[in-house]
Amino acid sequence: QSVRHCVFASSFCPAHKLLFDNTIAVGGGVVEDQPDVSAVLSAYNQQGDPTLYEEYYSGLKHFIECSLDCHRAELSQLFYPLFVHMYLELVYNQHESEAKSFFERFHGDQECYYQDDLRVLSSLTKKEHMKGNETMLDFRTSKFVLRISRDSYQLLKRHLQEKQNNQIWNIVQEHLYIDIFDGMPRSKQQIDAMVGSLAGEAKREANKAKVFFGLLKEPEFDVPLDDEDEEGENEEGKPKKKKPKKDSAGSKSKKQDPNAPPQNRIPLPELKDSDKLDKIMNVKEAARRVRLGPDCLPSICFYTFLNAYQVSKKKALGNMEEGNPNLSLIDKESDDVLERIMDEKTASELKILYGHSGPVYGTSFSPDRNYLLSCSEDGTVRLWSLQTFTCLVGYKGHNYPVWDTQFSPYGYYFVSGGHDRVARLWATDHYQPLRIFAGHLADVTCTRFHPNSNYIATGSADRTVRLWDVLNGNCVRIFTGHKGPIHSLAFSPNGRFLATGATDGRVLLWDIGHGLMVGELKGHTDTIYALRFSRDGEILASGSMDNTVRLWDAVKAFEDLETDDFTTATGHINLPENSQDLLLGTYMTKSTPVVHLHFTRRNLLLAAGAYSSQ
Repeated sequence: QSVRHCVFASSFCPAHKLLFDNTIAVGGGVVEDQPDVSAVLSAYNQQGDPTLYEEYYSGLKHFIECSLDCHRAELSQLFYPLFVHMYLELVYNQHESEAKSFFERFHGDQECYYQDDLRVLSSLTKKEHMKGNETMLDFRTSKFVLRISRDSYQLLKRHLQEKQNNQIWNIVQEHLYIDIFDGMPRSKQQIDAMVGSLAGEAKREANKAKVFFGLLKEPEFDVPLDDEDEEGENEEGKPKKKKPKKDSAGSKSKKQDPNAPPQNRIPLPELKDSDKLDKIMNVKEAARRVRLGPDCLPSICFYTFLNAYQVSKKKALGNMEEGNPNLSLIDKESDDVLERIMDEKTASELKILYGHSGPVYGTSFSPDRNYLLSCSEDGTVRLWSLQTFTCLVGYKGHNYPVWDTQFSPYGYYFVSGGHDRVARLWATDHYQPLRIFAGHLADVTCTRFHPNSNYIATGSADRTVRLWDVLNGNCVRIFTGHKGPIHSLAFSPNGRFLATGATDGRVLLWDIGHGLMVGELKGHTDTIYALRFSRDGEILASGSMDNTVRLWDAVKAFEDLETDDFTTATGHINLPENSQDLLLGTYMTKSTPVVHLHFTRRNLLLAAGAYSSQ
């Protein structure tokens, strides 16, 4: 279908300012790590005697296993990347039988979270296989990062030089990036918390850039009183006069947050009258919000979708057909246009939006609820009008399935991520993306805007979470520690923290400013597809394929954090084993995996999933 001109493009166009000269910025800090494939492959030409590879590896293994406890945990990180590169070197130089023998002897020694990668590796048995395989292409072109103390590194270097084991030393030099720090070696527990991604840990430099994680100053306005707030007439029959209340949220945000970005750092859309009304409504709702905590848990309303696995994606909307003549009678500019369209006399429970030519994987409502984004296997993101229920634009940029899309909290901008391993930033009135965030080594599975809209978080099947700067496209944080693909992300309402969930059944908590993991919530037994903080950030809700919703004490989880300079510099994180203390409640469905969670403005928790008969 042809892409129609976007009907709501206005004179305001912040994207032009963001684009500067209308060129596309590609995520920084990544490209230099990815040299030409042929050049990388040629590094495997520096081969030794193929019959000695098993001896080299087992010799190093013996040395590490016999070293002191304090060094053993750190040096054990070498096993997996050396195993992969020695195997690839044998395959590349066409020593197929030696490669097979090497693989069979040592693959069982690797950590369980590398099993999926090893399955791919085991299928590479010939030199020709190596040239087209994406997973291994990434492994060869990205140096595997190991964080090791200087003492452990010197021990390793001395051993390899004494043994004149040049083959392993060449691989260490050519294919690994050893991030050396001064100080005590890390314990096995500290290392286990951080490792597991496709390319090892993040370099410490990757998490040193300044991040403006504070919230933008909210505009101030008066909140008129509700009719129900007005007191009845006084004795003389005259209504009492009341001064309009000042915006309660405004009082909090009069002072500029010292960690907030400059107000004009990225161009944001100006507030329309309808947005101001919405904010006033928000303040009124907030006044009636239930204050949550360990002694006051939210009510949960669960929606189970039946027969959801064989039918097209549906949205519960008013039944207004595209060609319905009543549509032309409705004043599109009126404040209650949505209420008029959703007229109960003509409405039914659902509305089907047709347009995608493949399954729909993600949807996002605009903050003003006038538009809906959807992304699909067909490689497009579509923007729908919720006033006319028609598709306004099809955004074509991804070449493969698009797994997730999300509007900015300020509207206008949105992000998408997909199988092509990049995330893209768009503006609703531009056909082309404004930014391309490149750096992940596998599918971008989930995307989220930071509450101040200056940053975007992406979760990936490469088992890392990255934070990107919208202004310049740079990657400013790389978080490693999950042992499986990431499927859910949630920023805390104050913008300081990020919660992430993955197929490993763990929720990890991150301090964005310091670039540190600060907590681990264990309890789920399957993939976590949904994470949400309550409106004031006291409770974190998680939803999983294990058919449960769990509630966690977020206030307690973020108390007394160790974020001193030493911890930040070395990654000596000490995660408290307090998951059970933080777990406030577990709520089971009969047979419905939980795929979506949402806290309403009054802190009612909505949960949804599709019934599974298996």
